[in-house]
Amino acid sequence: MSDKHLVVISVDALVFEDLEYAKTLPNFARILKNGSIVERVRTIWPSVTHPVHASIITGQPSGVTTIINNTPFEPGNPSPVWFNMMHQMPCETIFHAAHRAGLTSAVCCWPVTEGGNDVVDYLVPELFGLGAPGSDPMEVLKERGVSECVMDIMKETFEVYEPTTRHPVYDELEIYSAANIIRKYKPNLMFCHPGYVDGERHRTGLFTDAVENSLRHTDKCLGMMLDALEDAGIADKTDFIVCSDHGQMNIVRSVCINVFLAEAGFIKTDENGGLVSWDAMMHSSGMSGYVYLSRPDDEKLKGEVGGLLRKMVDDGIYGLDRVYTREEAKEKYGVDGDFSFVLSADNYTSLHDDWRRPIVRSFDPTDYRYGRATHGHSPEKGPQPTLLAMGPSIEPGVVIPEGHILDHAATFAKILGIDFPQAQGTAAAFVK
Repeated sequence: MSDKHLVVISVDALVFEDLEYAKTLPNFARILKNGSIVERVRTIWPSVTHPVHASIITGQPSGVTTIINNTPFEPGNPSPVWFNMMHQMPCETIFHAAHRAGLTSAVCCWPVTEGGNDVVDYLVPELFGLGAPGSDPMEVLKERGVSECVMDIMKETFEVYEPTTRHPVYDELEIYSAANIIRKYKPNLMFCHPGYVDGERHRTGLFTDAVENSLRHTDKCLGMMLDALEDAGIADKTDFIVCSDHGQMNIVRSVCINVFLAEAGFIKTDENGGLVSWDAMMHSSGMSGYVYLSRPDDEKLKGEVGGLLRKMVDDGIYGLDRVYTREEAKEKYGVDGDFSFVLSADNYTSLHDDWRRPIVRSFDPTDYRYGRATHGHSPEKGPQPTLLAMGPSIEPGVVIPEGHILDHAATFAKILGIDFPQAQGTAAAFVK
């Protein structure tokens, strides 16, 4: 059994600018003092949670993982089930590589890992449905495929914390569970994903007092994990990485692009505004969106829709700053799918899915895409994610100004000393 250990904690929506405050907090400060950093990490398209976390564990862009949005395009369905199954990706993950190498791995609430029990020894995927009215939390664990060997840990967790996906409680129950998995099983890999920072940014804006409070809470979570490593007797053998998936940008409005497609005749509705049929429809990913055609090989339809979208960009008043064809988006950002166009919003607009007026909407705290700040924007925009690392495999004091999120999987593999040739990136220079 290998004596190498790696803990990866992805703090959703953590950005480099947060570190000015985070360095005043004990656990962030410890990592910054004793470790190394990639200051700004370029993410993938789209810059939303589940596609990025799929890329972090595969080293592949969204066009390869096929996780091109948080949810699939299902016209007329207001609440499609989020992508979360590992088998939805046709490529291997760092967990497959670790499993082949004889290492044990654990996951606690990392996206797109559900059903990965064949390669993850101690699996607690994202717990959709936890806290739903009338639900039994232990039954939710079974439905999500939580590993039988950690069910006792989860039962103990629910005796301490309310079973809910509401932040910050969800973060604490996640980290409490992960810490106890470390104490009991000492896995070679542990991947976690606290989301309180992201939630507070959506709710209150990019840089607010509430966001600082969420950073304090996140620092507490880091301390819980570091304490667990000490308790397990593996702290001196463990590399500890804190990373992120995307930044966010403040928005002032949401614009319903589908209204324009409807009024141009590409979406048909009944007298109550219900969807009847569509020839072209946009699926939002926040500050970007995919436009699908019912007949993607119909060049006439493609030309008409593309012409309308490009005119909207040229007019400069509809919240769009760029239209990419599928081919252009694949070449520039590595995203691919059965869409025909990709829309990029301007720096203060979110793209809304609705096809009914009003065209312009204010904030909607019930949907992450329409909060006071959001993401999904092109990777070069806005504050960038960051990465901190410390441990026996990390050369301390190294500052790397820029990196790419596809480098993360290669970095993990080099730290662990395992082969993972499919990862497109390059391991960070601070890995010994």
